[in-house]
Amino acid sequence: MRLMLLGPPGVGKGTQAKLLANAHGVPHISTGDILRGEVREGTELGRRAKDHMDRGALVPDDLILAMFESRLDRADTRAGFIADGFPRTIPQAEAFDKMLARRGLKLDAVVTIEAPLEELVRRSAGRRVCRQCGAPYNVYYQPPKTEGVCDVCGGPLYQRDDDHEETVRRRQEVYRAETAPLIAHYEAQHLVRPVDGSQPVEAVTAAIQKVLAR
Repeated sequence: MRLMLLGPPGVGKGTQAKLLANAHGVPHISTGDILRGEVREGTELGRRAKDHMDRGALVPDDLILAMFESRLDRADTRAGFIADGFPRTIPQAEAFDKMLARRGLKLDAVVTIEAPLEELVRRSAGRRVCRQCGAPYNVYYQPPKTEGVCDVCGGPLYQRDDDHEETVRRRQEVYRAETAPLIAHYEAQHLVRPVDGSQPVEAVTAAIQKVLAR
């Protein structure tokens, strides 16, 4: 299975990608996770990407494309993959189409997940992460028992720079302007499968499995 998940920031693409990857035995490839890892480690790529991420802007295509192509070269992608957060622009999508074609591959489906704007803002701006163990929380939907303290290890919780409300809204604007047109790109290839992302996680997963079975 070679599947792509599209949708605005905070809609739950990462959660669904992990669930689908486990269910189908293929890797979940998240450019967001890879980039944050590079930033955390202070690599050259991380330093170049951090300024864009902090402003809620898209990381330049050349960085994203090189990183994703390197990931596709690993042996664990032979049975397929779940792509989350890539491509984000029409030029990236066109380059990705060519990248797959060079390998004699094609996507099986593009699942688009949508939810109302204010719901997405609350999901993203409310996120907190444990600085010690990485456990995730949300002050609106999944708060810790003690404010600012991790239930798992007692470590301090923090808000990522790109989760501040102003940055979150900017990221939503960027998505609508630059990433949403990808839906039309993949509709022309008859790959798009829309799903309502405002439902509970389990219901979204079931909806995705249903559209993939069709």
